[in-house]
Amino acid sequence: MVSETPNPQLALIPERHPQYDLFICDVADAVLKDVMPQMEHPFYSLSKKPETSIRRYEHNGQWLQVTPSVKGLATIYDKDILIYCISQIMAKLKNNEPVSKRVRINSRDLLIFTNRGTAGKDYEALQDAIERIRGTTISTNIRTGDEEQTDTFGLIDASSIRRKHGLDGRLISCEITLSDWVFNAIRHNEVLTLHRDYFRLRRPIERRIYELARKHCGQQASWKVSLEVLLKKSGSKSSEKEFRRSVRELAATDHLPDYLVTFDEKEGMVTFQNRGTMKAALAPVEPWTGRLDSDVFGDARNAAPGWDVHYLEQEWRSWLGENEIVPKHPERHFVKFCQSWFEKRGRP
Repeated sequence: MVSETPNPQLALIPERHPQYDLFICDVADAVLKDVMPQMEHPFYSLSKKPETSIRRYEHNGQWLQVTPSVKGLATIYDKDILIYCISQIMAKLKNNEPVSKRVRINSRDLLIFTNRGTAGKDYEALQDAIERIRGTTISTNIRTGDEEQTDTFGLIDASSIRRKHGLDGRLISCEITLSDWVFNAIRHNEVLTLHRDYFRLRRPIERRIYELARKHCGQQASWKVSLEVLLKKSGSKSSEKEFRRSVRELAATDHLPDYLVTFDEKEGMVTFQNRGTMKAALAPVEPWTGRLDSDVFGDARNAAPGWDVHYLEQEWRSWLGENEIVPKHPERHFVKFCQSWFEKRGRP
C-alpha cells in the first residue's frame, strides 16, 4: 500500500474565491445512464490539446458515438460551463422558480464559481470552451423490437455572447440554450452532486477518477476496481505505466474529495473508501407535511397512467425532502412530478 502525505491540501489548486461556498450538480454520468444503461465510456477529452478524433463505444448491440468539431472535442474543463448552468437551474427548482433551457451566464460569476482566474486570458478561454461544447455532437442508437432509431444531439443547442465594444473586447455575458438531452435529465432529477473541491483538482485525470468514484462508490462504504478497468473507464490515452503512476500519486497525496484512495500495486487493485463528507453535505431536511387537495389525485392518475398515485405521493414527498423543496403550489407541483415520473418509467 502507498502511504499518504500529511497535507493533502497542498496537492489542490488554491481556493481563489473562498466565499463561494457552493455545492454543484453534474448531469453527465446520469444522462449517459439513461441513454445507455451500461454506458461508462467518457465523452469529454482529458487532453489539453485539441482532440479531433471520433469516439465510439459499443455494448450489447447498442452504440454511442461522440463527434468533435474542427476546434476539437469538448474537454472535461469545458464541462464546467454545463455544471454552472445545471447548478443554476437546480437552485431555481429548489426555490420553486420557473426554469427553461435558456440560461444566462455572467462570465465573471462563472469564473469565480469554477475557481478560475478573472484575467483577460480566462475570458478568452471561456469563449473557446463554449465553441467546443457547441460543436460536440453525440449519436446513439435506440432499439425497439425489430426497428432501430439513431438520434443525434448536442450538449447545447445555441449560444449568444456579449462583449465590450471591439473584437478584442472582454466577454461580458452569454446565453446558452441547453439541449433537450441535458434539460430532460435535469427535469427528471438525474443529477449527481459534486464536492466543491472538484474545481480545485489540478489534472484532468483526477477529475475523471473523482467522477467514476462518485458514480460507482456513491454513498457506499467503498468501491474496489482493477487498475486495468479503471484505465478503460477513464478514457485516458496514457499508457498503463503512466496511468499507474498517476494513481500512485493520487493515493499518496490523499487529496481526492469525498474518497480515500488506496492502491495495492502487487494485486493491481484500487480501492475508494467513502469519507462520509458527501452524506453529511446531503443530509435531507424533513419532507413537506402539508395536505394535498383530494381532487388532485384524478389529475395525477391522468399524468401517470397505471401507477398508484398514493405511492407516487410518498415518492414525491421524499424527493421534496431530499432536495429541500417547499412547494408554493403543491398540487401543481405533484402533478408535474407524476408526469415526469411517467415520462421516465412508462407504465408499471
